[in-house]
Amino acid sequence: MNSEQSEEQDGRPVGRRVFLGTLGLGALGVVAAPTLQRGLEGFLGAVAGKDPTGLTGLLPNGGGFRYYSVAASVPRLKATDYHLKIGGLVDRPHTYTLADLRALPQTRLVKDVQCVTGWRVPGTPFEGVRLSHLLDAAGVRSTAKAIRFTCFDGTYSESLTLDQARRPDVLVALRMQDKDISHDHGGPVRLYVAPMYFYKSAKWLSGITVTDRVEPGYWENLGYDVDAWVGRSNGRTDEPTS
Repeated sequence: MNSEQSEEQDGRPVGRRVFLGTLGLGALGVVAAPTLQRGLEGFLGAVAGKDPTGLTGLLPNGGGFRYYSVAASVPRLKATDYHLKIGGLVDRPHTYTLADLRALPQTRLVKDVQCVTGWRVPGTPFEGVRLSHLLDAAGVRSTAKAIRFTCFDGTYSESLTLDQARRPDVLVALRMQDKDISHDHGGPVRLYVAPMYFYKSAKWLSGITVTDRVEPGYWENLGYDVDAWVGRSNGRTDEPTS
């Protein structure tokens, strides 16, 4: 993490009283009006950011999403501090600022989001730059076979084969649900792999490295499938998302 990044959040576990209160709010969110649900989603995101136990990720919230992080705390980056580095087996390594990414052609996809734990959020808009566009600009070498993704939480990683990465429904996403991606949803930039379970859509994306082989990511090293097609992997039969 470089010196330009903002200070990390306090990573102390959520206290028992706060957590029990959050449980009550989570139950309320199931039947709350949309305005209250949006507020609840923000509240749960803030609490989850200080909850390394992951228990708050089990609660329902207004957007239908759950909050997951494998790090005790994640730096909050200002838009001017964000950088995405592309390197490895490429002829033209490059570092993009957030402004650079916003200036590139944008693609909008509206697909269901499916988590491997079972929850699903239908019709979720994502917007961003096709990963294939960035790979073409970098000049991928003939020996390349795969992509490794790293994140500024300092812990999470993911991977795709080169063929998977070049699909038109794989984005370096800047917007989600028709607004800039929030910190809690993995902003300012995250990966979005529409046809795969959501753990492949790495949050807080900071590095794209072209490699000569697939390197299993964080969850794959804990037993999840490397090829995570919705409904055709991880022993699940969910309806495809794209």
